[in-house]
Amino acid sequence: MSGARKAAPGRIRIIGGSLRNSRLEVPDLPGLRPTADRVRETLFNWLAPMIDGARCLDLCAGTGALGIEALSRGAASVQFVERDPRAAQALRDNLARLKATNGEVVALDAAQFLRGVPRAQDLVFLDPPFALELWPALTRQLEQGGWLAAQAWIYVESPRTTVPALPPNWQLYRDGHAGEVRFALYRRALPLS
Repeated sequence: MSGARKAAPGRIRIIGGSLRNSRLEVPDLPGLRPTADRVRETLFNWLAPMIDGARCLDLCAGTGALGIEALSRGAASVQFVERDPRAAQALRDNLARLKATNGEVVALDAAQFLRGVPRAQDLVFLDPPFALELWPALTRQLEQGGWLAAQAWIYVESPRTTVPALPPNWQLYRDGHAGEVRFALYRRALPLS
């Protein structure tokens, strides 16, 4: 869930890849703010050399636009985690309509999901509802719970004036701003023992 502003219910489009120009149905739900097109375009330009074949986790998925964009551009698989059952069902419907069989939707709270059995991911999209300030807890669970590959990439979206406290071994690769949103891509380094 994120973006510079609350989008009107309706549709958003996939920017690139095999599903380019496909439209995603967006339900009218409080706080559901899809990541803006220009932010997704910038992010996936940054990720172009590493997205093909990546195992991805779209945590707090909302519309799933980030994960579906990753599938469109060659990611091997995406797990979408979304706590709102209506948003999760809309995401399942969009994946089915697009015939994106390598996407799996889990209707569960992100923190609860991360207490489950981990699967190391190459790329994680972390875009929690801003008002809940979940970054410290979720990033700790990702780092300590076995969810990240040795040199995983982590995308973090937050309010423009907020740089969330993140694990010290997450190194900033690139960042930017769009409207009231800060978006940043980090690379995980192995923690010092």
